[in-house]
Amino acid sequence: MSATGDRPPLPEPLPRPVVDNHCHLDMDDSAEQLSVLDALDRARAVNVPRIVQIGCDLPGAKWAVQVAEAHDAIIAGVALHPNEAPRLAADGQLDDALAEIESLVVSSPRVRAVGETGLDYFRTGEEGRAAQHESFRAHIAMAKKHDKTLVIHDRDSHADVLAVLDEVGAPERTVMHCFSGHADFAKACVERGFWLSYSGTLTFKNAQPVRDALAVTPLDQVLVETDAPFLTPTPYRGRPNASYLVPTTVRAMAQVLEVDLAELCDAIDANTDAAFGGTWG
Repeated sequence: MSATGDRPPLPEPLPRPVVDNHCHLDMDDSAEQLSVLDALDRARAVNVPRIVQIGCDLPGAKWAVQVAEAHDAIIAGVALHPNEAPRLAADGQLDDALAEIESLVVSSPRVRAVGETGLDYFRTGEEGRAAQHESFRAHIAMAKKHDKTLVIHDRDSHADVLAVLDEVGAPERTVMHCFSGHADFAKACVERGFWLSYSGTLTFKNAQPVRDALAVTPLDQVLVETDAPFLTPTPYRGRPNASYLVPTTVRAMAQVLEVDLAELCDAIDANTDAAFGGTWG
């Protein structure tokens, strides 16, 4: 659903640089649409100088590679979204689409991640789950084969996501995008060495379980993201999201973790470089 209303104002800049590790620059269909240059300029103005652009279908994945090659501040993740897999399978196109994604994975050193992939039992019913599992397993294999970071989408499917990863083995670098689980699930992910990425949902009034999860996440396994143009943090819910709003979420995270804001920024920046195979920009 498209966001409405004016864009939120720029927040106070962060004291240290932080990366938006999950963004969809190609999905901004708001009335006040930002160009890539505008999005980068606004983000830099608040000390968010780098972005991970995630492509969720074949056109989006191709665009992610192109924009990452055109801008030093951006790297790309490419995959078929879990909700894309059942549609492609129904049309007999899933195998070919997975092959195209793998060709994009190896097409450029600017592609650092395979994702977002995973399982989504909120938007896909029982009839689509076999295709989701097939696609998820194929993406895990790609990440391991080509030494890329695996970026996981998990919605209402916590136990099955871990079961699949435990069965086939997780890649060396695995990120739980837009972490939505409770504290026990966070601990299970932390024990497996995953990074947990928190979004603007952390600021929502009804998100106490997510705040509890963050509270048990070690500082060296914490990431931040916007998932823009979605999940605009409070107090701007319903308005367009963009990478320049990362500081709003980071400040909320610092309160939950009871850590100094600059210390948290330094940790997130170092964690992002570790999670995505080194620095860039």
